[in-house]
Amino acid sequence: MTRIKKKDSISISIEDVARRAGVSITTVSRVINKIPSVKEKNKARVLEVIKELNFEPSIFAQRLATGKSNIVALVIPRYEGVFYSFYALELIRGIGTLCDVFKLDLLLHLTDVRSNLSLRGVGGIIFADLIGNRHQLEEALAGNIPCVVINYYVEDLNVSCIAVDNIGGAENAVNYLFSLGHRRIAHIAGDVVTQAAAHRLEGYKRGLKKNNIEVDQKYIFKTDYSRGQARVAVENLFRMPEAPTAVFVASDSMALEVMAVAREMGKNIPVDLSIVGFDDNPSGLYGPVSLTTVRQPLIKMAEEGVKELERLMNMKKGAQDSGSLKTAQFKKVFLPTELVIRESCRAL
Repeated sequence: MTRIKKKDSISISIEDVARRAGVSITTVSRVINKIPSVKEKNKARVLEVIKELNFEPSIFAQRLATGKSNIVALVIPRYEGVFYSFYALELIRGIGTLCDVFKLDLLLHLTDVRSNLSLRGVGGIIFADLIGNRHQLEEALAGNIPCVVINYYVEDLNVSCIAVDNIGGAENAVNYLFSLGHRRIAHIAGDVVTQAAAHRLEGYKRGLKKNNIEVDQKYIFKTDYSRGQARVAVENLFRMPEAPTAVFVASDSMALEVMAVAREMGKNIPVDLSIVGFDDNPSGLYGPVSLTTVRQPLIKMAEEGVKELERLMNMKKGAQDSGSLKTAQFKKVFLPTELVIRESCRAL
């Protein structure tokens, strides 16, 4: 009698089970995925071999075979310093936590806007912003893959989106500075190729107009969201003949750089310059002056995105017409912001 040495369960493949049971790989796959078309004799033999070899089928392979994948891809446009970004880390934290609650497997994809996404085996996709990669979203939608976009409001596609009211948040910041008596209010904008920065710039302009202040282009400094360009902007701001008395900055990271440069130049915050940031980054609490800022609900946005994607994924699994999402009701939401008043602003 020839004794067959058992392999380690990790190295045993579906081919080994099929060979030992004397059936096809397709039959083994059908038994694993509980498809009822297998003869009872073959089913019993396959189950016996699985137990004998201690075979553990790949969850990923099972999901591919059934067409029901619990893998969620989080697509973030790649940019320098992404893993040092408060915004990106909060989204990953919020999405990862709720994916765990819903028993969804999270796949992080830092995308190059020129590349196509690998969609094989993915059950749903969360796009964290759209920056030059709209074609990836359109490709996924064409493939009938459940998708949700966060941090970007999509008007012209049948897709759910959860965005922040950046316009309203920026307008509230300007209204607050106006209420303190400021009339020369500058704006250090982010990269306006992003919807968030463009909307914050628009909110700044609306705030000025609402308070009967003419928009002055020389008080608007456009940057790429980097601290380096924020430094250049504030240096230029202080050199102006009629320097602004207040500035609304499109991110807390840049606002903290504005504070640092002001101190280097011998300026006092908020006596010489009042500052409002955007994000509510915890680092804004620990400087010599705590930063007044616009709090955006990043965790809530992340969680709402996962909830909506899970709803769409379940709808697709339960749909009768080949898992189509054609009849789905898509959710389009703006989440409100909150002005958090601290020490970096003063009344004139």
